[in-house]
Amino acid sequence: MPITELLSRNARLYGDEICLVEVNPELQEKREVTWKEYELIEPNPIAKFRLEMTWREFDDKANRFANLLINKGIKKGDQVAILLMNCLEWLPIYFGILKAGALAVPLNFRYTADEIKYCLELAEADALIFGPEFIGRVETIFDQIPNVKLRLFAGDNCPSFAESYERLTKECSAISPDVSINDEDDAALYFSSGTTGFPKAILHNHRSLVSSCLTEQNHHGQTRDDNFLCIPPLYHTGAKMHWFGSLLSGSKAVLLRGVKPAWILKAVSQEKITIVWLLVPWAQDILDAIESGEVKLTDYDLKQWRLMHIGAQPVPPSLIRRWKKYFPDHLYDTNYGLSESIGPGCVHLGTENIHKVGAIGKPGFNWETMIADETGHPAPQGEVGELAVKGPGLMKCYYNDPEATASVLKNGWLFTGDMARMDKEGFIYLVDRKKDVIISGGENLYPVQIEDFLRGHDAVKDVAVIGLPDQRLGEIAAAIIEVKPDHNCTEADIIAFCHSLPRYKRPRQIIFDNVPRNPTGKIEKPRLREKYCGGSLVAKQIQNHEDVK
Repeated sequence: MPITELLSRNARLYGDEICLVEVNPELQEKREVTWKEYELIEPNPIAKFRLEMTWREFDDKANRFANLLINKGIKKGDQVAILLMNCLEWLPIYFGILKAGALAVPLNFRYTADEIKYCLELAEADALIFGPEFIGRVETIFDQIPNVKLRLFAGDNCPSFAESYERLTKECSAISPDVSINDEDDAALYFSSGTTGFPKAILHNHRSLVSSCLTEQNHHGQTRDDNFLCIPPLYHTGAKMHWFGSLLSGSKAVLLRGVKPAWILKAVSQEKITIVWLLVPWAQDILDAIESGEVKLTDYDLKQWRLMHIGAQPVPPSLIRRWKKYFPDHLYDTNYGLSESIGPGCVHLGTENIHKVGAIGKPGFNWETMIADETGHPAPQGEVGELAVKGPGLMKCYYNDPEATASVLKNGWLFTGDMARMDKEGFIYLVDRKKDVIISGGENLYPVQIEDFLRGHDAVKDVAVIGLPDQRLGEIAAAIIEVKPDHNCTEADIIAFCHSLPRYKRPRQIIFDNVPRNPTGKIEKPRLREKYCGGSLVAKQIQNHEDVK
């Protein structure tokens, strides 16, 4: 069954029920009038910062967009890229692409113009739909992406180099297009990357997407009475695949545009949220806000909130101890996954195993795991090896990259690049990352990109970027800089030089030291990690997991 059938089913069974809500608290706070005053000038004040959609409207919008794509020459197997901030239209656009038989290609909204161009070319995109936040970036590369023949704009005041999504879809039929789709048909391309920082396009079919629905609902037990708060960006497999549990159960979800603690708690209270997925920094911020008095839990109605779960980075046991102090009745879970394994859930802790926080858990529903030695065979219990996973959500391949595919897909197993060990009870602990990717606040930072940039400074002889432990973000990027002889360089100089980098890529700590290299010329990052953070970033969490009860 293709995943589009789940949407069509929900429209038939629950057509008049609200399925999606978009809440924009920042827009609400910008209003300098009270609700009462606002009602005098706007007949529907809530519509400006709270939008909602029924299952039937969702399905109709997806059908209209599918028919628009087909009318514009998009064929089964073509690629359609999505460059949008989280909004109510995001998921109908995604499903419209799938209903047309095309492949959805979500793009990271943090991409620079050059990165957008690179990904469009790598995915061989035939069309692009983008929002108002990206006009400048798309305009910069407009003449450099001739293969992207269809360019659609979702928003007001459509630029001259694109066509209006809203105007064109209104002219299209809301009847599902007659396109035959089966489980094995290609469905989506997601982007990931290794330590080089060059994204790889990850190909998934419909069977893979449906498997993530089943895994998510099995892990977190979504029913029609649940309401999921979705905060992370929908281009990411994590956010969308957690929402897939709502799709399968036919339950409601809220898209929150903002991460302030008060906004999250207010949304949970006002929208009657039952499930929230957080990144470690957001959970940390909520706790800090409670303890500083910035927010008071008594101001919110949170009794229906049953589950908080975390993913995308290691979870400090101390964080969960603090969380349970203020939310003692919450179920808690953590999830491990990769875009290559269709996002979260190939390994998960389980709500019954909170005493094992520090572990990433056991194999997820319908998944198998292996700790592999250097030969690719199971390592002895308790020894460190590479984590490999096998299940129905594995990618088909890295798109147009058979060499990279062969390096990670072996005999039906996906070799994750993460080093791990398994305890006697079968719980898996990450020990270190085989690759050098730094996970900071749930986002991947690629050291080589930052290193290459810093080498452009006149005073920099050599540089290595590593991750250092951080209580809030999990890790931060630290740049170890070796200065050229007879040159002067200060921390302020490097910080100023980095202003042209996107904020999230800027190193948060500058260290002046020699950069060690081995005889073959490779940077000896293990030596730097040992020197500045005592080796493994996760080992201390493993030692402390028994403290969580």
